[in-house]
Formats: sequence, C-alpha cells, structure tokens
Amino acid sequence: MTSHVLGLADLERENALLGSIIEAVSEGPEVEQLAGAVARLITAATDTDVCFVHVLDDIGRSLILAGATPPFDEQVGQVVLPMGGGVTGWVASHHQPAVIPEHKEADPRYRRFPALRGSDFTSMASVPIESDVAGLVGVLNVHTKRRRDFTDRDIRLLTMIGRLVAGAMHHAREHRRLAARERAQERFTEQVIQAQETERRRLAGDIHDGISQRLVSIAYHLDAADRTLSSEPVYAAAQVKLARGLADMAMDEARVAIGGLRPPILDDLGLAGGLGSLARMVPDLDITLDLAEDRLPEHVEVALYRIAQEALQNVVKHAQATTARLIFETMPGAARLEVADNGIGFDSVAEPVDPAQRYGMQSMAERADLVGGTFSVRSRPGSGTTVTVTVPMTNGTAHREH
Repeated sequence: MTSHVLGLADLERENALLGSIIEAVSEGPEVEQLAGAVARLITAATDTDVCFVHVLDDIGRSLILAGATPPFDEQVGQVVLPMGGGVTGWVASHHQPAVIPEHKEADPRYRRFPALRGSDFTSMASVPIESDVAGLVGVLNVHTKRRRDFTDRDIRLLTMIGRLVAGAMHHAREHRRLAARERAQERFTEQVIQAQETERRRLAGDIHDGISQRLVSIAYHLDAADRTLSSEPVYAAAQVKLARGLADMAMDEARVAIGGLRPPILDDLGLAGGLGSLARMVPDLDITLDLAEDRLPEHVEVALYRIAQEALQNVVKHAQATTARLIFETMPGAARLEVADNGIGFDSVAEPVDPAQRYGMQSMAERADLVGGTFSVRSRPGSGTTVTVTVPMTNGTAHREH
C-alpha cells in the first residue's frame, strides 16, 4: 500500500499556515472560537480529514472538545475525555506526541469514543498543546481516512502549532475563568442580598410574633404584681414567677434568632470547637476529627463552618457512607478544610451529579470563592468523595487560641 505524507515539505506552505494560526490567535479571547479556527486551518493546509482540539478543564482532570472540523463541530463542549484515557489522554499525561499509521484498535492506548467515530479514520497524529509558560493546555489531533505516514517534520510542525496556540488558549481560559468568577460573585451577591432580606423578614417575624409578645406579657404580669404586692403578696409572687418564665422563653427565642445570623458556637468555642460540635450532631456517621485550634478572621470562620455543614449534609444525604474525616489545618500562607467520606462516590466526568447535590456544591464553591479560596471535589465510584477548601492567609492572619 502506498503511504502518504502530510504534504508539508513546502517551507512556504508551512510559513503560510503558521501565519494564519498567529492571525487566528490574535482575533479574540474565546476558547471555542480559537480552537475551531485552528482546527479548520490545520485540515485545510495539511490535507487531513478532520482535526480535534481538546482543552484541559479548569481543574486538570479531563479534556473537553473545544474545537473541531465539521461535522464534529456539533460535538463541541459535549465530548469529555478523562486524563490518561485513550490516545488523547495518554498524550496529555505523558506530554509526548503519538502517531498511529493504522490499526488503531491494536494500540493499547486506544479507546473508542463513539461520538468521535474513530473507526471512520485510519491514521492519526496527536500532539500536546503546551508551552513552558502556559504548561499543558490541551491536545491537538489530526485524522485521515487513508493511511498516512506522519513524518518527523509533520510532528514538529504540529508541535510548533501547539506551542503557538498554548499561550493564547491559556489566556483565553484565564479570561473565561475570571468572567465565570465575576458571574459567580454577581450571583452570590444577589443570593446574599436576597438571603439578607429573607433573614430580615424572618427575624422581624420572630421578634414580632415571639419576643415582642413575650415582652408584652411580661409587662402585664409585672404590672399585676406591682398592683397587688402589698394586698395580695402570694398572687404577686405568682405573677413574678410567670414573668420570669416568660423572660426565659424570650431569651431562648432571642438566642435562636441570633444563631441564624451567625453560629454563636464560633464565638464561644472557635472554629475548631464549632466544627467538632457540628460533627457530633451528625447521626449514624463515625467522624474522625483533626482540628487545629487556630482562629481565623470572622468571615472566613463562618464560611468554612457553613461549607463543612453543607459537606456533611451531602455525606448524610447522598454518600451512603459509614465513616468520614473532618480536617481543619493552617500552614504558612493558607488554611485548609477537608471533608472526606468512604461512601459510594461518583464519576464527576461521566456521571451527572444529583441536582440537590450539585446545588450544595455550587453553594460551597461560591462561599469559598467569596473569601478568596479555592474549592475542589475528588471522587471515584466506590472510593468515596473528598471536598477540599483552601483559603490564602496573610502572615499573622491565623493565630493560635490560648
């Protein structure tokens, strides 16, 4: 069988392709727009049949199809490949090109992804999209229906394209991440304002329906005691006793109302004591505690406490776990909260998360983001789930409780 090359021996043609890539790179900050333009330019200039541009997700766990030539452009954003899975995942995790002239199915690295219709193509070349500054950004694949022997020069050219595109895609991802963060902060601000209004209405209702009514009753009984103190001392004493009972009830209701605004246990016991108390209230779950006694700024302590509360609720509702681990520690420049369980876990790449659980994770991520922290979830089927929040701390921000 006669083999073919990419047809890139012409230096002028190479330079024209690289010039077009540079022009595409300068057109805008959108990842998909750039990836699609690069894919079309490569197939047109190299006589290949299809090009896929896979981009690393924000947490580095999977590769998302960000650009492709028709008809696969309809799959953009829909195809997610795990790191290390298939030839594309192998290239990403090993930072090396891969070339398969034919018989892909016989290659141990190959995995069939139906949406990409690998059986329609004979030969493929895959190179990492990376640079020294940006690091790994993604993977670039070209495929041909007829057999092609990709030469060293072909791979060098594709690698050069990957290096050119890496910086631009890195900046595009950062732009998208910042935009997403701004949108998340806007949503969270709206939620905070709405929650504040709801809390104000709740607190006003609690005060009107509970505490204020108790105070009116207390005043009534004290007036009755005052009027009968000399003439009916036994009756007056009974009225004072009733007033005292109502005062105790008003105090309890006030504590409940205040507790809804800020967990009073943080003031009494600090974050470590609050987390310990929180863990002891979780039913049917053996929780191991490793809690530093350091104090953090109030708003950070409240955020970490609420995140731990939500994470433990998720464990109880969704994980089917028997044991869990709750860690709070400080280190130079950061504080870290971790909640891990031995539950059923899930494949966050392949499986959709339950809507209620997804809302809880979004809430935790937004709370972490609001205090400048990072939020991550690690999970595999049968291996439990670990939620980690890391908050940067300036020197002297965290201090040991004495």
